Amino acid sequence: MSKNQVDPKLLEILVCPLTKGPLRYDSGAAELISEQAGLAFPIRDGIPIMLVDEARSLDEAQKPAGTK
Repeated sequence: MSKNQVDPKLLEILVCPLTKGPLRYDSGAAELISEQAGLAFPIRDGIPIMLVDEARSLDEAQKPAGTK
């Protein structure tokens, strides 16, 4: 497992700290994406940083259709 990969079992139980909704793992960007919140949480050294202050806001182009 590389330093920015996350244990799949951990991914099954993690939720967005803001919406409590599901997260999508983006291995290329090493981020966990909350489509409901429009945020991308970074993964550093294999550890998801689940702090809203550390999250990156998704651009409108990256958000799925039908969300604000």
